[in-house]
Amino acid sequence: MKKSIILAILIFCMFLFYTIPAAQSVRDVRGRLTEKTSYEPTKIAIEETRYVGIDYITANDSIIMRNCAAILRNDIDFSPFFEIVVIDSFLMKHMEIDEMNLLAWKWLGSAYLVRLEAEFPENKIRLKYRLLTTESEKEIKKDQYETDKKDYRTLVHKIANDIIKALTGDDGIFLSKIVYIRQVNGDKEMFISDYDGYNERQLTFNKSINISPAVSPDGEYIYFTSFQDGYPKLYMYSLSSNSSDLIAGYPGINASPAVSPDGKYIACVLSKDGNSEIYLLDRKGKIVRRLTNSWAIESSPTWSPDGKEIAFTSDRTGSPQIYIMDAEGLNIRRITFEGKYNDSPYWSFRGDRIVYVSRDKIFRVCSIDVTGRDYKVLAAIGDNENPHFSPDGNHIIFSSNRLGPQDIYIMDLFGRTQTRITAKGNCSNPFWMPYKK
Repeated sequence: MKKSIILAILIFCMFLFYTIPAAQSVRDVRGRLTEKTSYEPTKIAIEETRYVGIDYITANDSIIMRNCAAILRNDIDFSPFFEIVVIDSFLMKHMEIDEMNLLAWKWLGSAYLVRLEAEFPENKIRLKYRLLTTESEKEIKKDQYETDKKDYRTLVHKIANDIIKALTGDDGIFLSKIVYIRQVNGDKEMFISDYDGYNERQLTFNKSINISPAVSPDGEYIYFTSFQDGYPKLYMYSLSSNSSDLIAGYPGINASPAVSPDGKYIACVLSKDGNSEIYLLDRKGKIVRRLTNSWAIESSPTWSPDGKEIAFTSDRTGSPQIYIMDAEGLNIRRITFEGKYNDSPYWSFRGDRIVYVSRDKIFRVCSIDVTGRDYKVLAAIGDNENPHFSPDGNHIIFSSNRLGPQDIYIMDLFGRTQTRITAKGNCSNPFWMPYKK
């Protein structure tokens, strides 16, 4: 009797401990950086994958099952709206249980639980999942997917997308791709990979300098600047044919392509008239109109998601700052006033914010409301450049040299969960590709 009372008190105290809200921290490969407070993300638990087949499995199959659970945890934990709950051996010991159940996960503060089951029919993997709520113990969603063993990562990303869709209503980004530039033998070539850096593949082999990739809304074409002919010209790379075509080779600079949301136009920088100005081209590279006409240097155009406005960089007031204009080049207004050097704007797909680089001894990634309010510093360790939003507007990709070599990092829109996804160095100019459902 006395032991039961003590056990009940212990469980009650642990329940209080695990339900106290905690300040959110920014993390990257070096661990804890700074404290940031916002809101308490929803807690979710993902159990280890269970084998439910009838045949013997190999050691490699066991590794795949462990990886499936780990990948799913990484995907869900990367969302700014969820936090992964892990098993507490102290709780299990004092509860005298061999494995966690819904009630135990609830005591740890988890609102949801994901259970995974795997089979390996004919050298394939079939992965089943169930999404449950710990409060009512109801099943919210379940499904199963099957693929070749070598493609199991894609299968897990599909499940992560399902869970995000079921719990938030938003499409997940876990099957999206990123494109970026990496130095190879002194040249800068274009690469593509999964959003988390896996399955990297080289796209260009022109042994030149390729920079500033921008992807069409359908995800089929990549526009970029290349010096392969000796001068900076705009090219279009087709992912279906794995080939490049010249789009714009006007005298002087042809740079900084930005594809309109409907895919019909390309805003870019041309210096054919002696000064760097922003022009509008059609998809074949023909000039539609000149958008800016100033003595200043205009650069880095980026479209609003509705295609009605373009943000860009200009030093017309003496130092680079971020401006917004109508898609016709009218109604120009300045939105950044913090900092003496602001560049590389990119408009969120949600339409409410612009992320950019601000230099103050170091290059920091910052964001601001499109009205010029709510200025925030998101990344300020080392030099951070080339920020772009993910297709859901909840994440940001950027390059940083915080660990020495320049690599690609991702973080959520609050600047939390900063994670390095490349580790080979000399990586830059990342661009998060749109959804391909």
